[in-house]
Amino acid sequence: MDRIAIIGGARLEGEIPISGAKNSAIKLMAASLLTDEPLRLTNMPRLADTRFLGRLLQRLGAEVVDQDGADGPETVLTTREIVSGFAPYDLVRQMRASFNVLGPLLARTGQAKVSLPGGCSIGARPVDLHLKALEALGARIDLHEGYVYAQAPRGLKGGEISFPFVSVGATEHTLLAAVLAEGETVIGNAACEPEITDLADCLNRMGAKVSGAGTPTIRVTGVSRLTGATHPVLPDRIETGTYALAAAMAGGEVRLTGTRADLITALIEKMREAGVDVAEHADGMTIRRGPERLKAVEITTDPYPGFATDLQAQFMALMTLADGESVIRETIFENRFMHVPELARLGADISVQGGEARVRGVAGLNGAQVMATDLRASVSLVIAGLAAKGETIVNRVYHLDRGFERLEEKLGACGAQVRRLRGEPVEEAAD
Repeated sequence: MDRIAIIGGARLEGEIPISGAKNSAIKLMAASLLTDEPLRLTNMPRLADTRFLGRLLQRLGAEVVDQDGADGPETVLTTREIVSGFAPYDLVRQMRASFNVLGPLLARTGQAKVSLPGGCSIGARPVDLHLKALEALGARIDLHEGYVYAQAPRGLKGGEISFPFVSVGATEHTLLAAVLAEGETVIGNAACEPEITDLADCLNRMGAKVSGAGTPTIRVTGVSRLTGATHPVLPDRIETGTYALAAAMAGGEVRLTGTRADLITALIEKMREAGVDVAEHADGMTIRRGPERLKAVEITTDPYPGFATDLQAQFMALMTLADGESVIRETIFENRFMHVPELARLGADISVQGGEARVRGVAGLNGAQVMATDLRASVSLVIAGLAAKGETIVNRVYHLDRGFERLEEKLGACGAQVRRLRGEPVEEAAD
């Protein structure tokens, strides 16, 4: 199992290009099931998750071609015919987002059998909202032995859906089904994340009629068929924020390109409050931090445009060296402080009570062996390692490969001493 080793203390100087958004790309790939014509996605990230979903789509009948286009990596997906409406457990369990093939399969063919995804390390994340939305569109849903059997032999019908709480996944899934439903669908209390807008923009390029994406009310007028299209994947706001925080942690000056500052406004406000200089540009931003000690600040995770839960662990790493006590409140996912014991191994002083963590800044961190518990937690340990004295080794980096493309290369180009140790054995901690 691969590990990543970091020798801390090097200031970062240089430029980091930001990849396309993982959380958008995988839903855009699922949209290819809605048409028999090619969907060409540019600015595609090359990640374990996108490769995995590509294999699942191929099983369902898609032709998936990864290639280098004039503007970088792209993927062309063509599903001339759905050859199978069955997504088995051994595939769906490996990546929760693959459950979102249910809606497109149901919309295009009127039936599907898809495994329930199960829980995950940062919380239960149930899919009941997804299923209730599909039922509101006229689908008949049966659950049996861990599988969802969905049928709509006469096609889906538009309906009104109001979510009891904001859910990005349920909003995206409803969009993927409603675009081919007969009549109008109104989605209330919809998620407002940029990835929702990106999916709606792509669907509209394919001939859908979606309005209101990015607001709490989305309206969809169903169409009889969708066509192929070319669509650029949105820049990854979580990767953007992660490298911004890495630059702030290590110190120096790093320019992030191919991204947008408006995607991480809440983070930028808190970074500036902590004493980090963030200069915004048309193609991204520049992060500068001098030798002065950072100031402790408070954050509370919230749905977009609030502070992203997917940046909470990385920001906590930054606050371990701030002057004073920071308070970090997690309101989105339970169990999302599992990185705290690992940061403590590096010398961080953090206490957790319920959904609140108190981070008392220390004078310095020291390298150690640590274990990644999930995608965002794993990169928070890399960030902490950039400033820790000596060597930090992060185990279980397969989590990183799910969401960060060429991490060692991007950080290394700015002077970080980061290398991958391939195939090294890992001693698992006792339960």
